[in-house]
Amino acid sequence: MTQEHPDDESGADDLPDSDRFDDEGAEFDHLGGDDDFHDDQEDDDELDDDEGDGVRLRIDQIDDPIEHLLRGEIEVEGRMPYSSNATFLVHVTHDGKSHPAIYKPMRGERPLWDFEPGLHRREVAAYRMSEALGIHVVPPTVLRDGPVGEGSVQWFVAGDFTEHYFTMMESMPELHDRFRAMALLDIICNNTDRKSGHCILVPERTAEDGTVTPASVWGIDHGLCFAAEYKLRTVIWEFGDEDIPEPLLDRVNKLVDRIPLDIAALLSDDEVEAIQGRAAWCVKHRRFPTDPTGRRYPWPLV
Repeated sequence: MTQEHPDDESGADDLPDSDRFDDEGAEFDHLGGDDDFHDDQEDDDELDDDEGDGVRLRIDQIDDPIEHLLRGEIEVEGRMPYSSNATFLVHVTHDGKSHPAIYKPMRGERPLWDFEPGLHRREVAAYRMSEALGIHVVPPTVLRDGPVGEGSVQWFVAGDFTEHYFTMMESMPELHDRFRAMALLDIICNNTDRKSGHCILVPERTAEDGTVTPASVWGIDHGLCFAAEYKLRTVIWEFGDEDIPEPLLDRVNKLVDRIPLDIAALLSDDEVEAIQGRAAWCVKHRRFPTDPTGRRYPWPLV
């Protein structure tokens, strides 16, 4: 079950290891291009552009995000900028309430040599793994049909996009435990692309009744996860060689014998076996791996 990596000096040397989208993306032109997307400013429950020419986000209070994402009607607002695959900002509306989401259809994926088609399924698997581990660091994500076919639909996190992992790690020690949980998730999921900008800050908020909701951080973009070969690339190395908290190890230990069916069904048999191998490594060594080579970083970093 465990694979050896003799050329890897990371401190985890025994850690286990189309035609769908044309180059110009013309197939999706009718859904809006990058020029249709504009940054907006938060205003109470809506993000609105003062000039009226940007995307207006309606953010209603939703009791059950998963049910909302699965059953709601999807309306595409436009394509997200700077995305290597076709990624759409959408609104999902159900029972008179609406919330923004991110829709990643399989038909919009560019072919990769080291990942089979279906990155959207890995997005869903990462969310389910976060839930199975009880760490809840990935926004609710579902698998469903959308305007251009099957894809992942993820709850949009209305965060402070001027912040990212490097800035939060330095200035917000209260989030360090959540980053530890995210680092463990990345090990188990074999995340190849944990950039600093893939960590979204939701700032502390005070409700009208005085109730304070502490700041939190969420991880996004998990399409490049779950490869059978060890491919960890992340910016979160500050906890290297630290003990993994016992409550987290207890949950990881359950993965050694069995991967939840709703996760395994989204992956290949080799990838499922590799998850068990990485879980076994964590339970055996009981510490976060290190990267003395300095090569296990994604690019760009942010």
